[in-house]
Amino acid sequence: MPTGENYTTNLTDSLDTVMAAARIVNEYEGVMPQLVERQKLEEGTGLAWNEVSFAKLTATAVAETERLNNPQQYTDTNFAITPSVVGVHTVITDRVRARLAKVAYAKMGALAQNAIQRKKDADGLLVLDGATTSLGGAGTTLVSGLISAAVAQIRGNTTEPAEGPVACVLHPFQRHDLFSELTAGVGTYPIPTGDSATVFKTGFSLPVAGADIFSDGNLTIDSSDDAKGGVFAKKGIVLVEGRGPWKETRREPDLGGGADSVWLYNEYAYGERLAGGSTGAWIFEIYTDALAPTS
Repeated sequence: MPTGENYTTNLTDSLDTVMAAARIVNEYEGVMPQLVERQKLEEGTGLAWNEVSFAKLTATAVAETERLNNPQQYTDTNFAITPSVVGVHTVITDRVRARLAKVAYAKMGALAQNAIQRKKDADGLLVLDGATTSLGGAGTTLVSGLISAAVAQIRGNTTEPAEGPVACVLHPFQRHDLFSELTAGVGTYPIPTGDSATVFKTGFSLPVAGADIFSDGNLTIDSSDDAKGGVFAKKGIVLVEGRGPWKETRREPDLGGGADSVWLYNEYAYGERLAGGSTGAWIFEIYTDALAPTS
């Protein structure tokens, strides 16, 4: 029979394992759904959301002795977006529900909605990746001039200038380059109270050339450490939402002594609005280096 003092190290089989807390792994909710124009596809209105736009007419100078005989023809263009369904399927057995720590089980319910929200954001980012015009390039360091150029082209488009808010969405690693650009003089020159001092203390949160700057960690960094963000007018991207979110459940009595299948769905789609009847006027891709910063 063993002899000696007793410690937890020699009584491990008698120790209870209790989950004192649980947490969901942090993820980026994303910003795209909040920055674009949102429209609702109402029930009973078909599969697609439709918008018709009319091209501009031309006015003619008329002298006092002239008769105006130059009729202008109206030209219309239909813009359609057809939402599609996305979903998440989970199965929870009765045994899991009965044996899992309550503090852990309570956290699991939000994960399916988080997954749909993340996909909704990622699908919006794909619109930026598909922009007609790309500014910057692989390995290029982001500078504010690229954002300013995009804003100027969006506001000054000769076919149809954009009105309303303009946003710039970047990976946090790209956004760091804006911080570095504005605080480059720190340590070399005195930094008086102002934008540079504010950014140095709190991080880059200033608009650039009228575009509000947003970070989105759901932007993909490719194998060459580059990422594709974008600058766009709010009216340039339309998010059409149909049904949802909604949940469906099904009892599975034959699985593991009993279980529940749960499906969570949402219906939506993004589309690039035709500016003046053409694409590429209100959305610009920002393609620059996104290597993890070290200084």
